Amino acid sequence: MSQFDLLCRDRSFKRRRLSSFDKTGGNGDCFTLQSGTHTIAEAEGCGCIKHIWMTLTNVGGIEHNCLRKVVLKIYWDGCSHPSVQAPIGDFFGMGHAMSKNFVSAPLQMSPQGGKGFNSWWAMPFKKGFRVEIVNECVRPLNLFFYIDYELYDSAPDDLLYFHALWHRELTKGKNEAADCKDHRDWCFGGKNLKGEENYVILDAEGKGHYCGCNLNIHNLDTNGMWSWPGEGDDMIFIDGDEYPTLNGTGTEDYVNMAWCPNEEYCAPYHGLILGGKDNWKGKITYYRYHILDPISFERSIKVTIEHGHNNNRGDDWSSTAYWYQRELHAPFAEIAPVEARMPVDEKKLAWDGIAEFESVDRIS
Repeated sequence: MSQFDLLCRDRSFKRRRLSSFDKTGGNGDCFTLQSGTHTIAEAEGCGCIKHIWMTLTNVGGIEHNCLRKVVLKIYWDGCSHPSVQAPIGDFFGMGHAMSKNFVSAPLQMSPQGGKGFNSWWAMPFKKGFRVEIVNECVRPLNLFFYIDYELYDSAPDDLLYFHALWHRELTKGKNEAADCKDHRDWCFGGKNLKGEENYVILDAEGKGHYCGCNLNIHNLDTNGMWSWPGEGDDMIFIDGDEYPTLNGTGTEDYVNMAWCPNEEYCAPYHGLILGGKDNWKGKITYYRYHILDPISFERSIKVTIEHGHNNNRGDDWSSTAYWYQRELHAPFAEIAPVEARMPVDEKKLAWDGIAEFESVDRIS
């Protein structure tokens, strides 16, 4: 049943909203948050968050890499650990501490310049929820938000909790000169059946289904030869399988595209928000959301992908995974310190035959 079908059905719910509106009736419609952790919204009862909108700036103007310095955490049913943990920009669909206009079914960044963040992931709760913002910017943060939710008389028996988790890794690849016969061997050589060194998008325990990710690659290759950072097969392990339960055929194939794309494209469930520079240098962002084809698991799931064929490449990878499960997941590891979340500075990179360029990872 589609959401349009639900509109013509009589449903029993109450619409509620928590927002940053000025409670004096004035126009100061934001929360000004100093450095530290702040609860911005909490509610009790049984219901479901249906939509979150946010935008932000720092006092005095946007701070460089702000979208990685601000972390979103969401807690369900009085749990002491979060089920959502990600830098705010990454949660809303794009990494690299950047924003950019794009449209997908569950997540969107809207004009001006992608600064309006929207989530339509359904986020049910039985007893209540709490939303935290961790501000690790140097300057105070001005945060504007709506959290729109429904309240119900009771929770359905088949309720699954929404989860989202960010991960980042400077992947270790092969040394092209020392470990490979030639450039072609570095791009296409070697065999990998069990995925031991793959980049891990999600490693979760419980019963539920995986609903996709955004995937960000910063191409750090320093020579001017053919430098497509893909060729990595997705390998998904379900319920402890030794070999992948689901095997893919390449990075661009997992995100439903083909032939080393750099043409930016947005569809409801897959897209290429940022296509990279010439020869795929610089920063790239994909998304693949399993809305119509979720991947179910009974006990565990491990979603991985090679970083280059046979994990031959070393680049800056990050991702946010989204999934539902019956249980509240065990506590996540603490998110990396703010210094370890920062994108690699492109100004420090120089490639043969390619001029240095200014980083665009600002939202101002």
